Amino acid sequence: MSKPDELLVDIAATVESEQTTQMSLTVVVHGAVITGRLAPESVWRQRVAEVLRDSDRLGPFAGTFAPPGGTGSRPSGTPTHLHFHVARILQGQVGIPETGGMYRIAIKDVSAWTVGDFSYSDQ
Repeated sequence: MSKPDELLVDIAATVESEQTTQMSLTVVVHGAVITGRLAPESVWRQRVAEVLRDSDRLGPFAGTFAPPGGTGSRPSGTPTHLHFHVARILQGQVGIPETGGMYRIAIKDVSAWTVGDFSYSDQ
């Protein structure tokens, strides 16, 4: 998408302003379907930093993900990215990773989206 969808930008801005992680969203980016819940950027950065900090090999990168201005600070301006947690890339009848991952997606790259997430059942 050459121009970001204004409604999608508004959704991202609401997630940021309310500091909520309850908005489920599914997006299509370059043909990949990604489904999960949005998180405010500062929360997303903090969680990624925690995972990296616990790794022997990746620990030095944890500081890179520390939220700008410290924990809990909110980015200023119009959001340019969606920050997913508990997210999966849908591939056929499976979502990878099964437990969900952390994804940062440029809003301008989203070609389609819908509110809600997809889950699979074996029934």
